[in-house]
Amino acid sequence: MASIRIGTSGWSYDHWEHVLYPPGLPSWERLGRYVQEFDTVELNASFYRWPRDSTFAGWRRRLPEGFRMSVKASRGLTHARRLYAPEPWPDRIARSWHELGDRREALLVQLRPDHERDDARLDWFLGSLPDWVTVAVELRHPSWQHDDVFDLLARHGAANVVMSGAHLPCVLRATARTVYVRMHGPDHDHLYGGSYSDDDLHWWADRIREWSSAGHDVLAYFNNDGGGNAVHNARTLRRILGA
Repeated sequence: MASIRIGTSGWSYDHWEHVLYPPGLPSWERLGRYVQEFDTVELNASFYRWPRDSTFAGWRRRLPEGFRMSVKASRGLTHARRLYAPEPWPDRIARSWHELGDRREALLVQLRPDHERDDARLDWFLGSLPDWVTVAVELRHPSWQHDDVFDLLARHGAANVVMSGAHLPCVLRATARTVYVRMHGPDHDHLYGGSYSDDDLHWWADRIREWSSAGHDVLAYFNNDGGGNAVHNARTLRRILGA
């Protein structure tokens, strides 16, 4: 059966007090509150500092059965190296994935906005990862939006990240069993800005139903955290979908 999971990008935000967290809730208890309402989350902190293996093992123990965590790849790999010479990373990722166990979902690989198309580099990188790691690639530069690139992703079983956000190409192309959607906010000028309207979310719900009906598992994460918009929008989309 195809699954639909809706969550947010990150979970520990001070400004989510009164939105998701009761006043005064310690930061270390926020994840426990988050999992009471959502069944998936996208880990963003790993982009800035990749966690220790023991931290992934701790999440495996703390997260409830049925909950899934996606993990954003380190900026050292995607932004500093630009996927070049990725050799230290496959083993590191594999160890983390083993520790996360059955709580793991997808590895998010977000490329820099100015990282232009380079099929050979992307092909080499994807080929270096264990084939049992579910990978989703966020190709922000418009030069990547080409059938040959989507075919490359499909050969590796990697998901094309469907993006919604200012100045980002929104291409509703499924390239793997998993469809990975990142909702960066409806503001036309600023990423992460604004709250999606109910009409917007009904439109996205229709797209998600289409993917699901075609046999795709769908992950959707809201990244417009300001004002708790991500929480509000994720709640509404889950309600529309009955997820």
